[in-house]
Amino acid sequence: MKRLGVLGWPVAHSRSPAMHNAAFRALGMTDWHYQRLPVPPEVFTETVKALRGSGFVGANVTIPHKEAALALADEASDAAREIGAANTLELREDGSIRASNTDAPGLLEALPRDPRGATALVLGAGGSARACLWALREAGAARVAVWNRTAERARALAEELGVDQVDRPEPADILVNCTSVGLSDGRFKDLPLDADSLGRYEIVVDLVYRSGGTELIARAREHGCSVVDGLEILVRQGALSFATWTDRQPPIEVMREAARGSVSGRQGLGQLPSTPDGGSLSGPGDG
Repeated sequence: MKRLGVLGWPVAHSRSPAMHNAAFRALGMTDWHYQRLPVPPEVFTETVKALRGSGFVGANVTIPHKEAALALADEASDAAREIGAANTLELREDGSIRASNTDAPGLLEALPRDPRGATALVLGAGGSARACLWALREAGAARVAVWNRTAERARALAEELGVDQVDRPEPADILVNCTSVGLSDGRFKDLPLDADSLGRYEIVVDLVYRSGGTELIARAREHGCSVVDGLEILVRQGALSFATWTDRQPPIEVMREAARGSVSGRQGLGQLPSTPDGGSLSGPGDG
């Protein structure tokens, strides 16, 4: 049995097992299995290093472990190094660990248009924001800006990644919410936005996903914006991780149906809402 999993703390909310196991079934990969791996930060490194001995060949990583995942890796992709966080680990037969980041390309694949030449505003300064800012910059966006409630954090991140920092949200072609606002109740009242201002954005992306959707996505749709929710980004980054581990073409539609079904099927059960993450310590996350 080849085993995979998602490392996080907490991780009970993760939709990744449903998504990946559905893909394995669709491709007849009966000797593969994906599971949740709840691991507290203080034992993260030793746990990861022991996984190979238990039959694991790889893992996704979600909050709060993405920076630690990069730090422990023997080898890392250029993107993971530049972003400063990893969400995908390959556990090799020789005991070495390779880290990569599929959150950044996952965002780009989920967008309904090529961001080249566009303007983009990212809300948040955690790990998911780092991945999104890097991805949009690398994709050739004409201007990429970051806003965070703590301006100093946004300023430091902007300087590190070579993007702009803004004190208040500005109009842009693409708006990406990388904060956890809306995680518990779906509302966006704590964002520096009001519903009427959403018409200033062509595309609105909310990394938060929850049963029934978020108010940000609903209001953006009402204002004629193209919208991308966190589940679509989860599917896209998950498909890239799947290909990394298996060298197989991922069945994206199967993965999408499984991820969305695992949300709608848990309505009324008191489930924790969740978000996918390109991030580390302070961004939304689901691996």
